[in-house]
Amino acid sequence: MDKKVSVEISARHVHLPEDVYKVIFGADAEMTPVKHLTAGGAFVDDKRVTLVGPKGEMKNVAILGPYRPFQVELSKTDARKLGLDAPVRISGDVKGSSPVKVVGAVGEYDAPEGALVAKRHIHIGVDDAEKWGYTKESVVKVKIETPDRTTIYDDVMIRPNPSPSPVIMHIDTDEGNAAGMSGPQEACIVE
Repeated sequence: MDKKVSVEISARHVHLPEDVYKVIFGADAEMTPVKHLTAGGAFVDDKRVTLVGPKGEMKNVAILGPYRPFQVELSKTDARKLGLDAPVRISGDVKGSSPVKVVGAVGEYDAPEGALVAKRHIHIGVDDAEKWGYTKESVVKVKIETPDRTTIYDDVMIRPNPSPSPVIMHIDTDEGNAAGMSGPQEACIVE
């Protein structure tokens, strides 16, 4: 059985809870979607933030909505530029991750933890996961074929979603660049 996946590069972004959003943008501020994403009802907000670390800052960083627990997702290159020791983790596992400052239009938030490098993963509906023989503990290899840099990524986590959804692999910008990707790409799971 061909196990095709669509691969998307997930660039640096932040997830904010409502209280932090209001601290950095004002009490009356609300998220306003400007672009809807392919996975799980997520969207890009119309506002941007600046990330500040010991070695520097990054301006114009996207906020993904809707409101979620605090998390900053970076590539290893981003983390090094900011001077952060961001661990590679599955999204949502922020306990003990790197501290980071987030600056908005009217305020800032010094997060004691929350910056990480998201572990590459595949979003898949539970029906497809079951059909393909995968659970949330499954780890697979994915082959991305590009003209000059065909790459096989090992250690790709499976993330089953309760509702039907497209089969989408998320990798960071470092991983996308290493594979020679210039945008979304079709790939396949290899056993």
